[in-house]
Amino acid sequence: MIRRLYSLLLLILCPFIVLYLYVIRGKKNPLYKAHFCERLGFVPTAAAKQAVIIHCASVGEVLAAAPLIKALLKEHPDAPFVLTCNTPTGREQLNQLFGNSERAITICYLPVDFAFAARRFIKQLRPKILLVLETELWPNLFYYANKAHCPVAVINARLSEKSLTGYQKVASLSRFLMQQITMLASHNQEDAERFIKLGLTPDKVTVTGSIKFDIALDNDQQNKIETIKAQLGNRPIWVAGSTHPTEHEQVLSAHQQLLAHQSDALLIIAPRHPEQFDKVAALIEARALSYSRRSQDYTPSSQVLLADTLGELKLLYGCGQIAYIGGSLIERGGHNPLEAAACSVGVLTGPHTYNFAHIYPELFALHGAIEVADQQALADTLQVYLRSQQSAMELGTHARACLARNQGAIARSITMINSLLGK
Repeated sequence: MIRRLYSLLLLILCPFIVLYLYVIRGKKNPLYKAHFCERLGFVPTAAAKQAVIIHCASVGEVLAAAPLIKALLKEHPDAPFVLTCNTPTGREQLNQLFGNSERAITICYLPVDFAFAARRFIKQLRPKILLVLETELWPNLFYYANKAHCPVAVINARLSEKSLTGYQKVASLSRFLMQQITMLASHNQEDAERFIKLGLTPDKVTVTGSIKFDIALDNDQQNKIETIKAQLGNRPIWVAGSTHPTEHEQVLSAHQQLLAHQSDALLIIAPRHPEQFDKVAALIEARALSYSRRSQDYTPSSQVLLADTLGELKLLYGCGQIAYIGGSLIERGGHNPLEAAACSVGVLTGPHTYNFAHIYPELFALHGAIEVADQQALADTLQVYLRSQQSAMELGTHARACLARNQGAIARSITMINSLLGK
C-alpha cells in the first residue's frame, strides 16, 4: 500500500519532474535533454541482459566507485555490465573511464523512480544483480528488482543523523525500502545502526569501511602530474576543488589576499559543475586577475588557472602544495578530500563537512586536514603553508597516512557481492 501511495504521488508530480529535468536543468545544461527516454526506463538497444548493474549518482560517486568497478570487471571477466548515473557530468565521467572498453559495458541514465519506468527498466534488462552506491535508495527500482529475483546491494552506504531523521518522518516507506535490500555494506558501525533503526535486519548489514579510501595514483597518473607541474613552473600553488557559487568569490578573495604577500602564487580553481566555468571566468576578469584556462594554452604569468576540464581534478590536486576542498565554506556539506590525500597533499576545509562526517574526523585527528572558519582564515592559513614547504609536506604526509590506514573496503565489498552472485 505504501509503495502504491508513493508511486501515485510521483505520477502526479511527473509533469513537474519532467519539466524540471528537461526544461529548467536543460536550459542550464543542454545535455540534460540528451538520452531523455532513458529517464523513463527505456534502455539502449545494445544493453545486455543478465548484466551487473552499478549505479553512481553523479561524478563524485563515479570517481569513488571507479576502483570498485575496475575490480569487479576483473573479477567477472565474462559478465556484461550496465553503469548508470543521474547527471550528464556523471555520464561523461563514466564514458571517459569505461566508454572505450572492449568489454560489454553499457552506460545510461537510471530512470526516475516512476513505477512504470522502474518496471520497464528491470523488465528489459533482467539484471543479475543491482548495486547502488551510498544513499541512492529508490523504492520502485528496488521493488521491481526483487520481483525479478535480482539481489539488491547497497555499497559504501552512509546515513547521517540528519538523514535518519528525515527517513523516520516517512517510517512506513522507509521500512518498506529496507525490506527490499538484500545486503548493505556500510561505512562504519554507526551508519549500520542507523539503517537498522529504519528497519533493516542486522543480518543484512556488513561493515566494510568506505571505498573512497581505496584510491591510489598509478604510474600514468603520476606521469601526467609531473607533466602538468613542469608546465606550471616552480611557484607556490594551491588548489580549490569542487567550488560552488558564492564560494568561488570567497576563494578568489582569499587568493587576492595571498598575492599581496606572495606575488608569484598560483590558484588552480576547479568549479564543481561545468556550467560554472564561464561564470567563474567572468568573476576572475572582474577582479583584474590574470588567468589561463586548462582547456587552452597556459600563460606562465597567470595568477589563476581555471580548471575547465572534466576528470582531471585528482591530477590537479597533485600539482598543489595544499588543497582547499569546496562545498564547505558554504552549507553544501563538503566534497571528497581523499583525492588530495592520495596525492600526499594536505587538506583545508570550511566548517560544513557533514557529507563526509565519516572521513574528516580521522583526517583532523591524524593532522592531515585543517578546518578554516571563513574566507579570512583560509587566506591566513594559505600564507602559512605556502611559505613553508616543509609544513605543507608534513600535512600531506599525514593525509596520505590516514588514507592508507583505512583501505581495504573494496576487497570486503567484493567478497559480499560475490556471495550474492554465488561465486
